[in-house]
Amino acid sequence: MIKCLLCSRNIAQNFLFSELFLLKSPQNLLCSKCQKNFEKIPEAHCPCCCKPNVHEICTDCQNWEKRGYKIRHQAIFHYNQAMKDYFSQYKFVGDYRLYQIFEPYFKNISQKSPLVPIPISPKRLEERGFNQVTAFLQQDNFIELLEKENSVKQSSLNRKERLESPNPFRLKKGLKVPTKVILIDDIYTTGTTLYHASQILKEAGVHEIRSFSLCR
Repeated sequence: MIKCLLCSRNIAQNFLFSELFLLKSPQNLLCSKCQKNFEKIPEAHCPCCCKPNVHEICTDCQNWEKRGYKIRHQAIFHYNQAMKDYFSQYKFVGDYRLYQIFEPYFKNISQKSPLVPIPISPKRLEERGFNQVTAFLQQDNFIELLEKENSVKQSSLNRKERLESPNPFRLKKGLKVPTKVILIDDIYTTGTTLYHASQILKEAGVHEIRSFSLCR
């Protein structure tokens, strides 16, 4: 009997013999109750950043465009309470195995451009033991072009503080920088993290930058 990774309920499932060695989909790792708590972004969303329930370019994206940053972002899930609880257990409690729940969604990202994950600071890596973003990309080829300085947790800042926070990223030395990339993050809130990362990459010679996150 398989147990739900989030609530430990038993999951009654019938598998074909060939499927018994491939139990990696979200349906196989979560009970039906937990699955229902996660909300996919509806068809009505900002065409630039996937903000839910918006029918045109949202004010966030309009403000970024005024600063010269054109958002080209894709996300899959709404950052609702269930997703907040998930990331609390995954990132802050440090339950590494939870990456398996959403790993399949990262396999569908276009491979036409190299994937560049958002890094975490050395201090955070030491505390947590893993980067929650690169964990989602376990089976994919990606390039860690960026490093992050030790800084205040974004989750501890309010919206205004996030938007005004200094750029914590720098380019890793000795790596060849491609002309096109897809930035990968776990959660898109204000867009500041991706904006800062994009600025560093543009200065390094990247001409086309798109981005992807699990949640918006």
